[in-house]
Amino acid sequence: MPLRERACITKELTPPFIIYEPVEQTAPFVFCSPHSGNLYPSVFLERSRLDAHTLRKSEDCFVDELFADVAKLGAPLIAARFPRAYLDVNREPYELDPELFAEPLPDFANTQTMRVAGGLGTVARIVADGEEIYDRPLPLAVAIERIERLYKPFHASIARILERTRRRFGAAILVDCHSMPSASMNQPGGSRPDFVIGDRFGSSCDAKVTRLFREVIAQRGYQVQLNRPYAGGFITEHYGQPFKGVHALQIEINRGLYLNEEKLTRTANFDRLRHDLTQMMARIFAELPPLIAPRAAAE
Repeated sequence: MPLRERACITKELTPPFIIYEPVEQTAPFVFCSPHSGNLYPSVFLERSRLDAHTLRKSEDCFVDELFADVAKLGAPLIAARFPRAYLDVNREPYELDPELFAEPLPDFANTQTMRVAGGLGTVARIVADGEEIYDRPLPLAVAIERIERLYKPFHASIARILERTRRRFGAAILVDCHSMPSASMNQPGGSRPDFVIGDRFGSSCDAKVTRLFREVIAQRGYQVQLNRPYAGGFITEHYGQPFKGVHALQIEINRGLYLNEEKLTRTANFDRLRHDLTQMMARIFAELPPLIAPRAAAE
């Protein structure tokens, strides 16, 4: 996988996401990295009042690379190439901010969520540190075009791969991969744990799955927390249906483990963390399937 130290400016997003398929899928897992994209369309940068480096503050930098080796272990990984500041696929399809658009929003738009109120809807109004992305309202057609061209194909691919996995193995586990800032005003001392596992407080994933992830990560020497401050977003909530044999959990990685958060470059610990993640996932792949009583695989 190519090294990426700076944002890439492009006129096109073709393809808009990459699916890293194993030679043969041998594990009932599907991995997703929706926020690691760093291809910034030139027309987007022209509309933005911010430079590319500032826009990158919303990226989950290099998370796709940290998990890339799961394909060698037998599980697919789907990774967005477009950036979160351009379009956030970890939202409802029409979770839109009325403050951002020049025209009234259609009735089917959801304008009432906390994410919209915070400026972080499907089309974000701000970057992660609160700076406004645009200096003027956008035409509504801009949002609709991004949703049709990028959001819907991305989610159609997740749904297709999950269904294929469920049919083959009798169950499927979606792992939604993210990173979080190393410090927070809401944590004692301002620091965060190394990992946060979110399962929507038990609703999106069988407790045995969540427990195994927590134990394996902790036994590797990392500090792990459940559901706080991140319980999982739209992807975890939408796809996690344990009663149908589809489990979903979110993993947040503390950026201080691998990233220079000012320069947005890898630190010397990047390769070690990537190795640890690969080893942890290999162990989970080996230990988890017997813990889940799969439904009969559909033909």
